[in-house]
Amino acid sequence: MNMKTLPSIACALLLAPLSAQAEFSLDSQYQDKDGDLIADIPSDQSKLVDPSTLIFAYTPVEDPAVYREVWSGFLSHLSDVTGKKVQFFPVQSNAAQIEAMRAGRLHIAGFNTGSNPLAVACAGLRPFAMMAAEDGSFGYEMEIITHPDSGIDSVEDIRGGELAFTSQTSNSGFKAPSAILKADYNMVPGEDFEPVFSGKHDNSILGVANRDYPAAAIANSVLARMLDRDVVSKDQIETIYTSQTFPTTAYGLAHNLKPELQEQIKEAFFSFDWEGSALEEEFSKSGEAQFIPITFKEHWEVIRKIDAANGVAYNCQ
Repeated sequence: MNMKTLPSIACALLLAPLSAQAEFSLDSQYQDKDGDLIADIPSDQSKLVDPSTLIFAYTPVEDPAVYREVWSGFLSHLSDVTGKKVQFFPVQSNAAQIEAMRAGRLHIAGFNTGSNPLAVACAGLRPFAMMAAEDGSFGYEMEIITHPDSGIDSVEDIRGGELAFTSQTSNSGFKAPSAILKADYNMVPGEDFEPVFSGKHDNSILGVANRDYPAAAIANSVLARMLDRDVVSKDQIETIYTSQTFPTTAYGLAHNLKPELQEQIKEAFFSFDWEGSALEEEFSKSGEAQFIPITFKEHWEVIRKIDAANGVAYNCQ
């Protein structure tokens, strides 16, 4: 299966000054009659799909080979609950992941915080679950990190230098720090510092640890897992800024799966036994221990506000 990147979607989140904040809306091919801000399941039976093999993708944050094994037990459970074959597909970019669902080649996926609104608007994603701690708390923070001896002791010290972002669809890797730097520090990428893009959070973290980047904006949940696996060490990283808490990766479905199949998939998420699983081993490193139900309308409100403040327009064509 080839998940190609669609240039128009890849460019849909390029930031540009807007005279007014655009209201969130779905692409014209989707309907939202109930006002929950996500695509309705088609009422026309001919538009529903019931694939023999379900394709699952995890957000392209870190090494795909690692996460194929991490998700293998869960995908076996998903297969048992749905009676379907399930295939893990390691996507390489947010744009490829979104286009795959838009084109009908991806059925279930975890979309990272920042790309979630674009996936909802342009690919018909119906988010329903998120990882959380045992007590139901969830989320992560954006951190701006540097390395010892960088000469950077505060956010203001980045001015005139270089700051690594991940990708333009990432909340903590680009959109949130861009909004915060502009609002709180009067610093704009391309004017007050040079922005560079690493592609992924782990690339940014490794780049700082290896002193390829003087500073980077990253998700601290990714940093926690990399520290736990000894990919980087604490003495290589210094944090100079920590944001408010944001929702983490949301798991969702292609809008046109048959309703009964959608319910089975949701059941698989919420009935999965984390104890002793590879998911528990990996995601407990960032404090997560279960799947909880979420809604895009409620839980992604702060992210939509950040997009509006950045002048983001969801251009899906």
